[in-house]
Amino acid sequence: MSLNKKTVRDIDPSGKKVLVRCDFNVPLDGETITDDRRITEALPTITYLVAHGAAVILASHLGRPKGVTPEFSLAPVAKRLTGLLGQEVTLLPDSVGPEVSAAVAALKPGQVVLLENVRFHPEEEKNDPAYAAQLASLADLYVNDAFGTAHRAHASTEGVAHIVPGVAGFLIEKEIQYLGQAVEKPARPFVAIMGGSKVKDKIALIDNMLPKVDRLLIGGGMAFTFLKAQGYEIGKSLLDATNLEYAAELLKNHGDKLLLPVDVVAADEFSETAPHKVVDAHAIPANQMGLDIGPKTSAAFAEVIAGAGTALWNGPMGVFELKPYEAGTRAVAEALAESKGLTIVGGGDSAAAVEKFGVADKMSHVSTGGGASLEFLEGKELPGIAALQDK
Repeated sequence: MSLNKKTVRDIDPSGKKVLVRCDFNVPLDGETITDDRRITEALPTITYLVAHGAAVILASHLGRPKGVTPEFSLAPVAKRLTGLLGQEVTLLPDSVGPEVSAAVAALKPGQVVLLENVRFHPEEEKNDPAYAAQLASLADLYVNDAFGTAHRAHASTEGVAHIVPGVAGFLIEKEIQYLGQAVEKPARPFVAIMGGSKVKDKIALIDNMLPKVDRLLIGGGMAFTFLKAQGYEIGKSLLDATNLEYAAELLKNHGDKLLLPVDVVAADEFSETAPHKVVDAHAIPANQMGLDIGPKTSAAFAEVIAGAGTALWNGPMGVFELKPYEAGTRAVAEALAESKGLTIVGGGDSAAAVEKFGVADKMSHVSTGGGASLEFLEGKELPGIAALQDK
């Protein structure tokens, strides 16, 4: 799926006011940004526009505020951008209104401002036409570079693009290039590694990817539904009972492609301090729950990943946030880091895992979009991209 949309390369931003929707929804500890990757990934688009004489107006959401909520202010982002760009990035007091309009009107080419959190206005998530029109009135051109919210039809991600000419930024271009290559023209063998808790969250992804992949490795909580569908005892492990039949059907029709755990790390309760041990995945004791894939499974998964031409990872292998249950997720992350093939990490928890284990820079691509990358890989149209101008 090549990006058949105009990008910032296809416009002349010189002397223009350009509204750029970024995804600055970064994790915060108080006012400290704990991971600025979403900010650094937006820099190529911002610096390109500045270098080409645009006055740049940045917009983003942060968190899920209910109205104006000070702890969700974008002030820490403005501060970090100022440091990264080496020029002042002023945070405006709101995203719309007379004060914002006046500040933007005074903006000179090469200058950058950041609008306050667009979700301080409930009209943003409702894709309210009047709010979209207020945002659009600030600019001559619109650039969407917020891949992480491209699956949402909100005022700043979709509504604005119907009023002001809209094109894609470099991050969206890169995301579509890597994820699209994995889906459409993968180097073989093509291996997908899926984890996470429930089967139901991954059905659309499995259905879209299974015809395309050579092997599908299944770990995480979702693996137990497949093991149960094979008739094995899973103890107190997570079970998605409503999708047992789906799992059984998949095993019957595509069993040759699927690789499931043969051992798991189990404990009698979901706790960091509970005694834990490695048990046979086909006979988990009745009072135990599986919380990670075991060492034999980790080795088997790593071996398949090592031989992959393309490897796509979405979802952890266990409760990797707790130390006793991080080894399986770490093994997958390290196997991908050592792989000679194309390695793509599909956002969310998997992205957090490669950061935690210090191997993010060894991946070909780590997606900035959790839900967006999932929906793209499921074959769905992303409204924030669909609304942009065609090439």
